[in-house]
Amino acid sequence: MMAGRFGRTHDSTAAHQDRVLAHLRAASLGALADLGFHGLDNNVLDPVIVTGFHASRTHRLTPGEKAANRILAVGRAPVEHDFAHLKNWRILTKLRTHPARVTQLLRALLILTNLEVAR
Repeated sequence: MMAGRFGRTHDSTAAHQDRVLAHLRAASLGALADLGFHGLDNNVLDPVIVTGFHASRTHRLTPGEKAANRILAVGRAPVEHDFAHLKNWRILTKLRTHPARVTQLLRALLILTNLEVAR
């Protein structure tokens, strides 16, 4: 079980430290992630973490890349909504404990959030 981390830890750093890629591959699972995880999984033939396409000044997204980003956004939306509900409760801003203890609390809160939203 991976424990929570301090807020200053970047997502990709935490993923490296917790060996998320190895755990996902061992379980034959995958994950949809935002652009903050771009480059984390360099296995082009069998990616475990799927991120969207990034546009820049010199590279505009093709219609296919835009469509792929929309599909990823649809898959990630329920999770993003769950975390938005947790932030609305403002429970985590007043929490004063070690991050390792937060993991079980977050799991319970996400279950309660899903129950509340489903009503």
